[in-house]
Amino acid sequence: MRTDLVRRWEGLILVLLVGVVLWASLGVDGFANGSNVSFLLLDTTEIALMALTMTLVIVAAEIDLSVASTLGLSCAVLGWLWNAGLPIEAIMPICLLVGAVCGAFNGLLVTRLGLPSLAVTIGTFALFRGLAYVMLGDQAVADLPPGYTSVATASLGPIPLASVLVAVLAAVAAVVLHATGLGRSIFALGSNVEAAYFAGVRVKRIKFWLFVASGVMASLASLVYTFRYASARADNGVGLELAVVAAVLLGGVSIFGGRGTLPGVLMAVLLLGVVRNALILADVANEVLNFVTGLLLVASVLAPNLGAVWRRRTSPQMEGKSPS
Repeated sequence: MRTDLVRRWEGLILVLLVGVVLWASLGVDGFANGSNVSFLLLDTTEIALMALTMTLVIVAAEIDLSVASTLGLSCAVLGWLWNAGLPIEAIMPICLLVGAVCGAFNGLLVTRLGLPSLAVTIGTFALFRGLAYVMLGDQAVADLPPGYTSVATASLGPIPLASVLVAVLAAVAAVVLHATGLGRSIFALGSNVEAAYFAGVRVKRIKFWLFVASGVMASLASLVYTFRYASARADNGVGLELAVVAAVLLGGVSIFGGRGTLPGVLMAVLLLGVVRNALILADVANEVLNFVTGLLLVASVLAPNLGAVWRRRTSPQMEGKSPS
């Protein structure tokens, strides 16, 4: 039943994506040209990267609301170390280490102290962003190496190199989630954590490393974000956590865990990106963009649950009918 529900939801997302692309191509000036397609794909890069590991975290019935703040802190570390004179090649692995430490901090609070991930990551959402402002304040570090900033915006035809990176990492994440024992364990955690524990699943260890992976991916996204905009700031990525969670839930991942697929999430990332891009080209106000994102987020949570309620109410009636 859960597999059928996910497939039906993914089919709906695909239909919506195709429909919105057709509408935007025919009704919005400039949407279908190659440069805009390249910009659209590039604009979804950081959200897609963070959504990959967020999918695994939510399937395991946890959540990480600190991803955008981890991104901002990594950006601030990059700018601070660059100002200090370190070479960029040494700074990048340090930034990834910062993300790992942030994720490990979340993971330890959740797995060792037994705190709910929602409360923990709301706290670290503010903590990590605050640390970013302590390091850089309102300063913007813009004199970054042009070789890296040009690569971050380079493309193969209409396909940005950053999108190729997303595709490679998405393939790896999909194999892990859908074709390995670790992936089955992650689904088991989200479906019934007690049953998973008695089945021998290393519950705390898996959850801890999922948070670490989420932090590392947020820091990787910070590198793409910083080089793409050629600016390291403490407020980089503000608000992206909403877009990441919206994409994951809209892609069919249950907020309660145990259900979802990465292809559905990637389609949802594209759907949100297309809607946003089309509305921007149509000169729609930013407040409307936020409203649409929030509406899709509510719909993604509400629709599957309404469907489940409807099935529960109708199933006794169906069971009472004899086959013709």
